[in-house]
Formats: sequence, structure tokens, C-alpha cells
Amino acid sequence: MHEREEGVQRLYPGFLNPRWYYLIQLRKLIETVIQKFLKNSKNLVLADYGCGNTPYQPLLHPHVKEYIGIDLEENKRAAIHITPTGKIQMGDNEVDIVLSTQVLEHVVDPPFYLSEAKRILKSDGMLILTTHGYWMFHPDPTDYWRWTSAGLQKLISENGFEVIYFKGIIGRAAMGLQLFQDGFLFKIPKFSRPLLALFMQPLIGLFDKTTSQKSKDADACTYIVVARAKK
Repeated sequence: MHEREEGVQRLYPGFLNPRWYYLIQLRKLIETVIQKFLKNSKNLVLADYGCGNTPYQPLLHPHVKEYIGIDLEENKRAAIHITPTGKIQMGDNEVDIVLSTQVLEHVVDPPFYLSEAKRILKSDGMLILTTHGYWMFHPDPTDYWRWTSAGLQKLISENGFEVIYFKGIIGRAAMGLQLFQDGFLFKIPKFSRPLLALFMQPLIGLFDKTTSQKSKDADACTYIVVARAKK
């Protein structure tokens, strides 16, 4: 499948996608952050740090003047590359927003990753970051970390940022069902996987609706953080 098609499917997943409920909730959470923090913005420079196939660019495009993809050299969608040591090939204080979606769990050195995000941000610039609490092992090409809500906020606060917004999606019971689904998903023939998703995804959504937002903010599958750079 073409990279851009994969990005669109991540943003608007089909009903038979085994991540259907999760991807919709993640998109809604990012849309909420956009409405809360970027609604009246149009002239910002945004860096998508570990951009992959830039799935969330369509949501952010109306609110930024420039959208810069940053990734490893092999990613042809990236305008700026990261050196083998993890340094972004960009000067200091150049962007207004750093977006990092589902990247932090894959990086070798999270404090250095965050320090680079802070370095390229202008004074009082904003970090918008999502990463996992619970999730299956998924190397791309590596997969090192999972966080508690307190641990993630501690990590970000201790590396030059002030957390100003923090939310979780998909609570413990629903995520237990997601992991249960995934325990079988890759053991059954490919043609039967959509049938498993068709049964499990509505059930996951049903269980998730029984969990309060307060509970999800403390214990969730994925967290979104908005933080200001402290210069």
C-alpha cells in the first residue's frame, strides 16, 4: 500500500480495521487539542518530529503556515533529517510547534529526543505529543517504552517543558479487550482478521464508554500531552 494511503487509513480507518476504535479516538483527541490551542492560528511553523507518512497533516494544515516533516534519512517525506546520533539537522528556535505522534516509545533516548524538540522550538513554543500507556510490542524498527500517566508527565517536565494539558484515551477494560483481540489477531489467517475486528471493535467501544475520563487520564492506552518549552 502507498504511504499516503496508509496515512489516510490511519486518519479515517475502515470499520474492519483492527485498530478502528483506537484510531478514531486518537484522531478526535488530536482534533480537540487543535480546537483548544490552535483554532485561531494560521501563521505558525510546525515540525512533525518522526513524521512517518504525516497522517495528521490534513488536520493541522489549516492552522499552520509551514508544515515540516522531520525523520530518518530513509523517509522521503521528511524535509529535515535526523542524524544517526539523534540530532535534528535544524537550527535553534526555528519552529512554533513540535508535533510527535506515537514516536516516543520507539526512540533510544527519550530525554535527548525531548531536548532536541525543545532546542528547535522558539521561546514559549508548544510540544504536542502522543505515546502509549498500554500497547502490544510493535518495533518500528525498535520499541522500547511504555509510560504511566505520572511517569510521562515527570519525563516531560524534567526535560524542559511545562505540561499544560494531559488526556488519556481508551481505559483499562477496553484496552484489555484490545490486547485480547491482538493476542489472536496475528495467529489466524489474514482473511479472517477483519471478521475478528468486526466483532471486537464495537465491543471495545462499548466497554470504553463505561470508563470515566478521569479514570482514562490516570490509566489509559495512549496519552496526549501539550507542553510549553521553558527557555
